[in-house]
Amino acid sequence: MSVGDAGEGPQASVQLSFSGATARVRPDGWGEGGVVLEIDGAEQSHVIPAHPERIRYEYLRRIAHLGDLIGEPGEPIAAAHLGAGALTLPRYVQATRPGSAQVAVEIERELPGFITRHLPLPPGTDLRAVIDDARAALPGLRSAAGMGSAQGFDLVVVDIFAGADSPAHLACRDFYAEALAQLGSRGILAVNVGDDPPLDFFVAQAAALDAAAADAGLPGPWTLTDAGMLTGRCPGNLILAAGPGLGEEHRARLEAAGPHPAAVLDPVRTRAFRP
Repeated sequence: MSVGDAGEGPQASVQLSFSGATARVRPDGWGEGGVVLEIDGAEQSHVIPAHPERIRYEYLRRIAHLGDLIGEPGEPIAAAHLGAGALTLPRYVQATRPGSAQVAVEIERELPGFITRHLPLPPGTDLRAVIDDARAALPGLRSAAGMGSAQGFDLVVVDIFAGADSPAHLACRDFYAEALAQLGSRGILAVNVGDDPPLDFFVAQAAALDAAAADAGLPGPWTLTDAGMLTGRCPGNLILAAGPGLGEEHRARLEAAGPHPAAVLDPVRTRAFRP
């Protein structure tokens, strides 16, 4: 591990044993104490440790808005994060819903400890880290979070995909079925899908989640994204969301929440979407 200090924020790096990649944190150069996590030089996450309620990445803000739908404002929730990164969303959940029970699954053994050493979590954060493959970890998530076997998660976030190169055992109907099974009665599954034109990977993932939701007796997935992504001509992120806690009554709130220009597709439009 190497560590430095440019006077603007933390700078450090660590070698990751699973992928062999190098993880590095550095100041974002924009001020406010923002910090970027890079993996082999590619920007992967962004946090503002002093203001965890502020999220710079648009796709993460859309996921955060889904979490905001659950229960009453400020009410603690149970959240699982498949893919840890710089723990941006766990920070947001603690800042907006203090006392929430959270668990983060990360396949890179060194990453969670590296992040929390250099970018400490908000005071009082109850976050357990599980080092495992995202799918393999699903059966033990409730126990890892300190929950009873009859309890379900209010929010499950999947942020592990890398387009068409994503592992086949994760980018499939069965994985989504197992993830949906972790939800409680007001739960929402949010899946970040990064893709390139013509968005074939996204279309395939939407179909897989739609099938898994139907098997579970749930409506199909909604899509949240930048309106420009619907042309199919731009690379970027689209969020698929499904679960018993998400319905038509939330459409207006999600449309208003942004980031703008926002596109919110219901299950019918998601199912029909072809750029």
